Amino acid sequence: MTATASARTADPERDTLDKAADENFPVAPFFLPKAWRDDLMAVYGFARLVDDIGDGDLAPGGADARLLGVSPAQAEDRLVLLDAFEADLRRVFDATPRHPLLRRLQPTVRRRSLTPEPFLGLIAANRQDQLVKRYETYDDLLAYCELSANPVGRLVLAVTGTSTAERIRLSDSICTALQIVEHLQDVAEDLGRDRIYLPAEDMKRFHVQEADLARKTAGASVRALVAYEAQRARDLLNEGAPLVGSVNGRLKLLLAGFVAGGRAAVHAIAAAEYDVLPGPPKPGKGRLLREVGVTLRGEG
Repeated sequence: MTATASARTADPERDTLDKAADENFPVAPFFLPKAWRDDLMAVYGFARLVDDIGDGDLAPGGADARLLGVSPAQAEDRLVLLDAFEADLRRVFDATPRHPLLRRLQPTVRRRSLTPEPFLGLIAANRQDQLVKRYETYDDLLAYCELSANPVGRLVLAVTGTSTAERIRLSDSICTALQIVEHLQDVAEDLGRDRIYLPAEDMKRFHVQEADLARKTAGASVRALVAYEAQRARDLLNEGAPLVGSVNGRLKLLLAGFVAGGRAAVHAIAAAEYDVLPGPPKPGKGRLLREVGVTLRGEG
């Protein structure tokens, strides 16, 4: 084992939080008040860890399983780990959790009066990932995004004390769009996990077979399908963008960053001529900053 791997195993909390730098959108940027940054990073730590459990991407060595009280014999069973993680989440609300990321979350939950529901939704999404590998319709995919993505935006609104029914609706559109964009960037990686998030009905419409997604580069049919789904994501981002104008100050800049991150990623996919199979198209910082400006001006 390398020194890096040893360090990762020794500090699973830091290993998880360090992944914030790789996201399409800013998680807790420097311009926010420190209290918001701390609480948003606590929420991010939960969301990132539950995704890592569901994807089998935990740091080597089994430290997370041990922290959750899972035996070495079951440390590779993702459903067992998710059950243990849910049990530890419930301790956040009425006891002392075992995992350091959940202990980090507990003051945020109390300070912001957060409820269990959005956290349970993210766990349910990762359970679904173990059991559902294909989605027949776009509506089926939207129902998955309701669990896997929308709770994050709702938590951001709750942490910042800005939740209203209309803002939640707009936030849901943005978060669903960001999830769809991530799926488009990760078609090849997801297929390697035996998951396809492109609706089967759309694959049939564009004459795309699963074998087409396993190629090194995308053919015309796959590109047309990806362009179709990317437009759906773009439309959802535009639908949710008024959320940015509904708030003021630093929160406005944060939410603009979320929308801009999605728009920049869609632009990167288009710039790759919708060939996502060689690897995830990623936007540059310059494009992201331009999209922030566009979003703040209410354009796009």
